[in-house]
Amino acid sequence: MELKYTRHFLSKLEEIFTEANYVLRYEKGNFKSGFCLIKDSKVAIVNKYYPVEGKINCLYDILKNIALDESCLSEKTRPLYQEICRKERSH
Repeated sequence: MELKYTRHFLSKLEEIFTEANYVLRYEKGNFKSGFCLIKDSKVAIVNKYYPVEGKINCLYDILKNIALDESCLSEKTRPLYQEICRKERSH
């Protein structure tokens, strides 16, 4: 899967988090990876000072490393999430 570094693609990734009932926040912080997941809650925090490319990379990395209930995703977002998961399994 080729990542597209556009605001539109960023919106698609954000939509996956919304549909999966994750709270996605952009805040300042010096996270070593650029993002932080709060244990035992569905909260993801991404460095708000990152450019679009950095935010996309962070959201992509989070989605690769968490398991979402695909049944809560719409027909519109499910294929993108499945493609992200397939890409991760093939490595």
